[in-house]
Amino acid sequence: MNDIANEHSSAPGGSVGGTVTVTDSPDPSVAEHVRRYLATGGASGYMEGGSTNLVLTTVGRRTGLRRRTGLFFGRDGDRLVLVASGATFGHLEPPHWYRNLVAEPEAEAQVLAERFRVRAREVRGEEYRRLWHMMAEASPVYHRHAETARHHIPVLVLERVEEQR
Repeated sequence: MNDIANEHSSAPGGSVGGTVTVTDSPDPSVAEHVRRYLATGGASGYMEGGSTNLVLTTVGRRTGLRRRTGLFFGRDGDRLVLVASGATFGHLEPPHWYRNLVAEPEAEAQVLAERFRVRAREVRGEEYRRLWHMMAEASPVYHRHAETARHHIPVLVLERVEEQR
């Protein structure tokens, strides 16, 4: 895993001089939030929008490039819980980060200053209902997303992946 000092936040392009290029969200406010979060180890940005936030780095399903975004999250024991509602209301489909995780479930998460590998899994049935309720109670904005979404809003859990040494 690369240290933050070895990553560049830039436009797509793969590796630069042996370092890994990571592309931030195209939404300027999200990109600024992610940069601030990373620069402060989460001291600025962990609590934002009335909810706890993490930084998620996925692999682009079409490009293979690393994509980074900031997301609200909850906790269910040792697992992190994400709601794939999108940042704006009335989306026609789930957000890119969700579609990237469907294509490649292994990713990287940063919570405060701790970075670690995760594997995503979409939840269904009773687990979905329980975690949706938990997340909507913690962040009531999800109720509005549910009212305006033109698709099912997925809920995912991120579970830690042990590093191979």
